[in-house]
Amino acid sequence: MANVLIIGASSGIGRQLALQLAATGNNVYATYRTRQVEDNNNLQYFPYDVLDESASLHFLPGKLDGFVYCPGSINLRPFARIKPEDFTKDFELNVTGAVRTLQLAMPSLKAADNASVVLFSTVAVQAGLNFHSQVAASKGAVEGFTRALAAELAPKIRVNCIAPSLTDTTLATALLNSPEKRETSAQRHPLKRVGRATDIANMAAFLLSSDTGWVTGQVVHIDGGMSAIR
Repeated sequence: MANVLIIGASSGIGRQLALQLAATGNNVYATYRTRQVEDNNNLQYFPYDVLDESASLHFLPGKLDGFVYCPGSINLRPFARIKPEDFTKDFELNVTGAVRTLQLAMPSLKAADNASVVLFSTVAVQAGLNFHSQVAASKGAVEGFTRALAAELAPKIRVNCIAPSLTDTTLATALLNSPEKRETSAQRHPLKRVGRATDIANMAAFLLSSDTGWVTGQVVHIDGGMSAIR
């Protein structure tokens, strides 16, 4: 039984992962910003805003075996229509929020024997996709941060990153809100479907487990083959 913190677990991948981990007997400390969710067996929810510099993780146990940072954004626009401050906002959410939260959790992570940190990037960082400059900029920083932190925290704490393609979650509603959009998105992937929350949550659970005890500093592409197959 492990103690796992999931930041941003009120919907989508975070919610799916929280339910999976709790169902297998882990103690899950999950956070939400605006959408409150009821506790469920080993799953406890707490309010937390990653953009609030005064927010705390007072509810954490003394030992934390896993840390997952799920907040993100999908802002797809032509580069000419993006203001510099829009890049800054994405960086605050995807990078600074993760850094601040991880620093708060670090004492509890260091108290564990083999803690695991899981962050999220996007297929757009390596694939190079039209209109993805805003999200790719901040998520590219997450990938660099993953590798640097993995080196610094080894051998005590493992740090890995998942880079998904388009996944059927609330965050992607605008991109999948019609049969035509869904089919077009599916056809862009070699496996001819968009991702499901379970596809990504399964990999996150794997990276948190002792089965990946010799894996760190990796960016794992769970993207229907988009980043590797042409």
